[in-house]
Amino acid sequence: MGKHIMISVVALKKYFPVVSGIRSLFSRSRGKSVKAVDSVSFEIPSGSVLGLVGESGCGKTTAGRILVGLDQATSGEVFINGESGQELRKKDLKGFYRKAQMIFQDPYGSINPQHNVSRILSKPLWYQGVRDRAAVRRKTLETLDLVGLSPPEDFLEKYPHLLSGGQRQRLCIGRAIILDPQFLVADEPISMLDVSIKAGIIALLKTLVRRKGLSLLYITHDLATVGHICDRIAIMYLGKIVEIGPAGTVLDHPLHPYTGALISAIPIPDPDTHREELRIAGAIPDPINLPPGCRFAPRCPKAENACRQKEPGLIPSAADPEHQVACFRTVEP
Repeated sequence: MGKHIMISVVALKKYFPVVSGIRSLFSRSRGKSVKAVDSVSFEIPSGSVLGLVGESGCGKTTAGRILVGLDQATSGEVFINGESGQELRKKDLKGFYRKAQMIFQDPYGSINPQHNVSRILSKPLWYQGVRDRAAVRRKTLETLDLVGLSPPEDFLEKYPHLLSGGQRQRLCIGRAIILDPQFLVADEPISMLDVSIKAGIIALLKTLVRRKGLSLLYITHDLATVGHICDRIAIMYLGKIVEIGPAGTVLDHPLHPYTGALISAIPIPDPDTHREELRIAGAIPDPINLPPGCRFAPRCPKAENACRQKEPGLIPSAADPEHQVACFRTVEP
């Protein structure tokens, strides 16, 4: 029997119309849109982590924001435990935010510097209508301890400027989980932290997923970390998922040329170990005027005429049906 699917994303699209102005009258972009997220679909089972990986501007953060209701999709649907996220927000917004929460990239800018830890952490409880002060304090202390801010009593009256970057991010994680959500989006949660702190935050997220049975969408540009936390990986390029599959399979046997190039750029700790670096030529295409066919074709060393004429869809690998790739030139391992 398969795992229970907590999050199901179906044909999700988010198009941003190009802002009109004098320059647009003489521009090729007139009347066009930026296809930030374009027909993206995936599932996340309970107690599982999906890594959404790509360069800046690929649409991964926009997708995450749609999943937690911070942005509105152009089309497509997100289902949380079988319920339409859009319908749930319409009928019970507070109920939706009890189910889905987001951990933001910037632990410095995502919390109010004028509020102490107790107020920051307890605010979601007050918003949800919890008025029992003893219960609020108990849950606040319990959450501080759970995210590694111990002894929790020592942190209640502290303000953000007295916390380290790692402690601030732990506070942000605590704020996201204090309502016991079923689903979390972690948007580049370690990108602004020192190297010495990153491993602790990843370990904390793994612990929370295991203990609470959370579904986690882990958004990152850093493929070096996804193998330590993710069960599955999806690679995004210009709004499209170009490869998705089990983390170990994608990292060890990448099928898409873009995935292979990203993996080849990961530093190897052993100085005696070498691997061929797959370089990507050229610049990322204009997201307003996308090339015909495969969006990666202008930079792909394997591209042929068919790649520039028709856009490939995701197809399963012969070796593993759960490993899918959008490429006409895929060479099976």
